[in-house]
Amino acid sequence: MKKMRVRKAVFPAAGLGTRFLPATKAQPKEMLPLVDKPIIQYGVEEALAAGCDQIIIITGRGKQAIEDHFDTSYELETMLEQRKKTDLLKIVRQISDMIHVAYVRQKEALGLGHAVLMARELVGDEPFAVLLADDVIDAKVPCLAQLMSVFEEKQASVLAAQVIEGPAISAYGVVKGRDAAGFNGRLHEVHDLVEKPAPEKAPSNLAIIGRYILTPAVFETLEQIQAGSGGELQLTDGICALLKREKVYAYTFEGKRHDTGDKLGFLKATVEFALKREDLGGPLREYLKSLL
Repeated sequence: MKKMRVRKAVFPAAGLGTRFLPATKAQPKEMLPLVDKPIIQYGVEEALAAGCDQIIIITGRGKQAIEDHFDTSYELETMLEQRKKTDLLKIVRQISDMIHVAYVRQKEALGLGHAVLMARELVGDEPFAVLLADDVIDAKVPCLAQLMSVFEEKQASVLAAQVIEGPAISAYGVVKGRDAAGFNGRLHEVHDLVEKPAPEKAPSNLAIIGRYILTPAVFETLEQIQAGSGGELQLTDGICALLKREKVYAYTFEGKRHDTGDKLGFLKATVEFALKREDLGGPLREYLKSLL
């Protein structure tokens, strides 16, 4: 039997970004810059590095800036060329030449599960990745590439997991399962997912974060489940239904996750990414020391 390969990556990006108002009143939260690169570009580059060659972005009203960012800007390129700013021209062209990007409009923000379901026609009958742009992951081996390694062997859905200790676990979907063989103890076979449990009722300390590789069967389960609170269709519910049909794994990835959907998380990520830059790290480090 021919092994399935993941080629397509879905980015749900139709949310309103209310936690960053007023900054997100007229621009998508996915376009907020970490140093000098929009949040969503980090995820797109990760998908590219993991071997995906098709990007599907689920957009909504007011998200035109995302499409413009990944499109060719002839006026800007012409101006940079005329002014001999070759370094900047190279950066701009790399963005538009990066990959084939397709867009699907989600007319109403009806939950993450609904956003994923919107990609069904473009994904077709093959496995695919889902990346939530808010989770920016700094890792030697891209997080999605780590999940790809698991998928290649198991040929089953794989969810990225992170160990979360204490009360903070109640903000996540939490894995109930058992350790699976191989992968240095980082792989777990999922038996159930519990959404936002009270800390004392959490089945483990393994929280699901914004990277998934899913089989196309998840589209059928998402169509069949009922919408939850607020009329939203939850991806977690779709994966729970998928568990009744086939195996699902969770993998504790190596790397550092930054929750840029949170203001403090966004600020921390900005500082840490800037400190790693050759052009900014030294001066910024000296400035931060002067504040102490």
